[in-house]
Amino acid sequence: MYSGEVVFAQLMEFLPRRPFNTCVRRYRGDYRSRGFSCRDQFLCMAFAQLTLRESLRDIETCLRALGPKLYHAGFRGRISRSTLADANERRDWRIYHDFAQVLIHRARQLYAADPLAVTLAQTAYALDSTIIELCLSLFPWAHSQRRKAALKLHTLLDLRGNIPCFVRISSTKTTDAALLDQIVPEPGSYYVLDRGYNDCGRLHPWAQAGAFFIVRCRRNIGFVRYHTRPVDKTTGLRSDQTVRFQDRRTRRKYPERLRRITFYHAKNRQRLILVTNSFLLPAQTVADLYRCRWQIELFFKWIKQHLRIQRFFGHSPNAVKTQVWIAISTYVLVAIVKRELNLSKSLYEILQILSIALFEKTPNFAAFLSQDHAMTDTCFPKQLTLFDF
Repeated sequence: MYSGEVVFAQLMEFLPRRPFNTCVRRYRGDYRSRGFSCRDQFLCMAFAQLTLRESLRDIETCLRALGPKLYHAGFRGRISRSTLADANERRDWRIYHDFAQVLIHRARQLYAADPLAVTLAQTAYALDSTIIELCLSLFPWAHSQRRKAALKLHTLLDLRGNIPCFVRISSTKTTDAALLDQIVPEPGSYYVLDRGYNDCGRLHPWAQAGAFFIVRCRRNIGFVRYHTRPVDKTTGLRSDQTVRFQDRRTRRKYPERLRRITFYHAKNRQRLILVTNSFLLPAQTVADLYRCRWQIELFFKWIKQHLRIQRFFGHSPNAVKTQVWIAISTYVLVAIVKRELNLSKSLYEILQILSIALFEKTPNFAAFLSQDHAMTDTCFPKQLTLFDF
């Protein structure tokens, strides 16, 4: 008797089919595909992300064991380890990059009304990078240091909903500040940056474009003070000053005045010097907004723990970028499902449920994800206890 579609098929219904086909045609992804389409590749890799598969053989074994359920889940091609490996090596990774942008745009619309930890009407972003370590013998093209290989994942995170809206994969030899040239700043938005982005020549065009930045300043940068505003030192603030760069070469790169805010974090016993081009926000709001930058550190930690981006199924740059972008698409897809179905569970709980129930049949996907899967004490009333306390 029919009892509903499998959970995996209902999850993939949230993927917009037409934009995906547009991305495939743009890069001729299905040219001479011989039965294994780009959609089949995306489904296989998304299955690997959701169930934390270890290798291509692991993916092949698990999917083939499901038999007839694969067709009802949306798979149309024959699942083969060699076919999937060839697809990851040869098909252009930009297909999944462009499709991820479609999902990110949808997710940002859904989370646009979410409140921030501070009172701020404008959009706020956090920009940072993380290192993904690799094996030098398997990834010689990602040479980082002596006898080491690694990649750097640059991410611009929308702090409303923690949605990654800009991601770049580069060599570890690429400085963080160099990424500022690749980002088009939004006028009126706030960008929270760490010390690695202290580059006056690159930040000045952002200020001219109407964007605001909050960057943690290095201690060896000299300033000339013009004006000092009073602050409430009981909140951790130490100073709020209007300054200008002291060094003439630095002043040529950024000739305008800036705002320097000093804040003491009592819990960590740390003194922070923040520099911003925003003179409208209260000093306490600027300090609180910089605290929100910690969300991107938690985002990096979360995706490394719950997504497959540290163990790769292919060794070429194309295969690595394909896997990273499908992992990001999977993360954003779960965030879209959570918001569109108004689920109270966290992303972690949803992923844990999906990891063991992707091919269960249910007529109501939302109710299935919302129900409490925890075992209660009354499930087996006649079961004897092993220990008495």
